[in-house]
Amino acid sequence: MDTILGPLYTAVSWIIVQFHSLLSLVFDPDSGWAWGLSIVFLVVVIRIALIPLFVKQIKATRNMQALQPRMKAIQERYKSDKQRQSEEMMKLYKETGTNPLSSCLPILAQSPFFIALFQVLNKIAQNQPVGVLDQSQVESARMAHVFGAPIAAKFMDNADKVASLQASLTDVRVVTVIMIVLMSLSQFYTQRQLMTKNVDLTVKTPFMQQQKMLMYIFPVIFAVFGINFPVGVLVYWLTTNVWTLGQQMYIIKRNPTPGSLAFKARQEKLRAKGKLKEDPAEVEAREAVERARAARTQPKRQPKAKRQTPTTKQPGGKQPGGKQPAQPGGSKPESSPQAKRPQQGKKKSQSAKSKK
Repeated sequence: MDTILGPLYTAVSWIIVQFHSLLSLVFDPDSGWAWGLSIVFLVVVIRIALIPLFVKQIKATRNMQALQPRMKAIQERYKSDKQRQSEEMMKLYKETGTNPLSSCLPILAQSPFFIALFQVLNKIAQNQPVGVLDQSQVESARMAHVFGAPIAAKFMDNADKVASLQASLTDVRVVTVIMIVLMSLSQFYTQRQLMTKNVDLTVKTPFMQQQKMLMYIFPVIFAVFGINFPVGVLVYWLTTNVWTLGQQMYIIKRNPTPGSLAFKARQEKLRAKGKLKEDPAEVEAREAVERARAARTQPKRQPKAKRQTPTTKQPGGKQPGGKQPAQPGGSKPESSPQAKRPQQGKKKSQSAKSKK
């Protein structure tokens, strides 16, 4: 491995030495601040170089989210023919210009540097020159302490090895545990932020379930393997997690995924400032909905006394049960108009006879 990664050992150690020389103008050259911040700036240099790949990762991730319904349809259609299913998937990727591996490019590109730094720190712990680091620089870095823990020490180191680095086992384990916890929490929050704010919630796909699963798996992986990482590697990985979190927050704020909560919030913010150009038909439809909602009147709640209405009368003035209401003074109720008509007819006939 040393033969294959030899050029990377040289590159990583050279970057660390250059930053160490610069920071030595401010801090003690043998201090953990000088060597620890050199590792931090190593992360900054690597992540700046990986920005183009990060942009490709964002585009690839969004394309994969958009293709999930079509991919699911292909899987259902050719469920019994795996070869045809793979052919249709490749055809879909080719038509849409999507590369499934693009979403993993930043991690894949960063992995060799991570391995190289891990080996460089291991050789520093063994007091061996590596890359461009000479013996005096290796001894200086080996004894440098970050919050009381040597940058070459690990959680699993025994007391004798830690004592040879002029530190206590308790200090090493406390520092490494705190850094592992921070590393796992930062990874969890980064993934959670992506799932809750920057995912199109209108489409439920297996991709979302996979991302949700990774949100819980990655922190556990970091916690398990972190106990075997030197303090310097933990500094490196914690720094890159913080960088990823900040970079993702910037992307979510400036260029969120369409259909996500962050996208809707940004649209509302731009609309309030008058900077959002919208389709006039959509604006008219939204205003019509708002006007209808404002004009809608809710029925007022009446007091209990008014809600207790008297018994409803039946047609013809009759009360329930067929009884007519009593007249004032005990008089009988007047007859209906239909009952009066025969009497009027008799009066007319009697008047006609008298005239004769």
